[in-house]
Amino acid sequence: MASLDPALAPALDLCRFLDASPSPFHAVEETARRLEAAGFTALREVDEWALSPGGKHFVTRADASIVAFRVGARPPVDAGFRLVGAHTDSPNLRLKPQPQAGKEGYLQLGVEIYGGVLLYTWLDRDLSIAGRLVLEESDGTLVRKAARVPGAVCRVASLAIHLDREVNDKGLVLNKQQHMVPILGLGDGAIGVERLFAALAASCGADPAKIRGFDLGLHDAANATLGGQDDAFVFSGRLDNLASCHAALSALLGAPEHADATRVVALFDHEEIGSESAQGAAGPFLGDVLARIVSATSPPSASSPSGLARALAGSFSISADMAHAVHPNYAEKHEGKHMPKLGRGPVVKSNVQQRYATDGLSAARFKGFAREADVAVQDFVTRTDLACGSTIGPITAARLGLATVDVGNPMLSMHSAREMCGSADVAAMIAVMGRAFA
Repeated sequence: MASLDPALAPALDLCRFLDASPSPFHAVEETARRLEAAGFTALREVDEWALSPGGKHFVTRADASIVAFRVGARPPVDAGFRLVGAHTDSPNLRLKPQPQAGKEGYLQLGVEIYGGVLLYTWLDRDLSIAGRLVLEESDGTLVRKAARVPGAVCRVASLAIHLDREVNDKGLVLNKQQHMVPILGLGDGAIGVERLFAALAASCGADPAKIRGFDLGLHDAANATLGGQDDAFVFSGRLDNLASCHAALSALLGAPEHADATRVVALFDHEEIGSESAQGAAGPFLGDVLARIVSATSPPSASSPSGLARALAGSFSISADMAHAVHPNYAEKHEGKHMPKLGRGPVVKSNVQQRYATDGLSAARFKGFAREADVAVQDFVTRTDLACGSTIGPITAARLGLATVDVGNPMLSMHSAREMCGSADVAAMIAVMGRAFA
């Protein structure tokens, strides 16, 4: 990751963002840090909001979702919103409430499978632990802190081929309960888990005796890096979908200070498990924030809810989630003429069953932004005989009535512990989103 090519600066910055974001809680913390450095101020949902044209603000929910916005020169009832949405979570292994496990003299960690994990990719990797601790102060107040243990903390070991000689011919079958249990150490399980939580508490300056709850998961301990010939690729965990979060944030931070429309970035937790939560895209978070912006910026004549309806009718949303690049060893899995390639630019994703929210009009608008940014665009549809995944795009469109396009940068190894995308595509997506925010 020592490339000095200025064109790869956005990809290098993505690597820094990924390294700072081993969990959704850390991703939101890093996003807030970057926003505050650029002059954005934090709002609280429990407070009244006083908003003025040109104001730069953000608000978080449940520590794992965040909405940031620049107030437009004209009220949203007149100029609408320009919105980019993405998600902060990635498939991984999450600790159970009582994580102590083990047998045959090994200390292990009880885990649940979060989202559509590509299970075999988690075998034989150096894994770390990160997430959130809930601590009780002396006055009974509960506080939350992001915590992480660096280095190789645990490992899910595979079985030697000598004990399963047909595995390469018949395929590897993994039972989620039996075979995905990480090994943490040797000896007494209770003492080992206690030491683990002491290390987590120390990482955020907390007293382990005050821990009352946690939301913790495993992640690949290796840092994100540029690689391949000419640093053509980004290799990292959590590219799906922190790469889209990074692009949206970078575009908002680089947008002109003033524009008629209010520019919004919404980064949600829980997309990988359906978005059905208070802080997920299917919850009320984004709608609540947009309604409050309309209420705080509208003239007295534009009463809510009619003011919000007017604002949404004049708005446009980009749902950004990584896209499937054609795999050179499995090209038959792709639809002909819809085979995105790494390094060839953003992908517009379409599905007539509305698993993606794209239609002809929203696709045309996004491609128009791409032409303004001098960026090539690719198209993707799933093969007709394969099921299509989905995104927050249809959820946002259906809940709010927002005109929406689904896009993403092409990638390989989606939902692996270690994924890859094209280095050049990082800057390209930021540029297109930047035109949407101009």
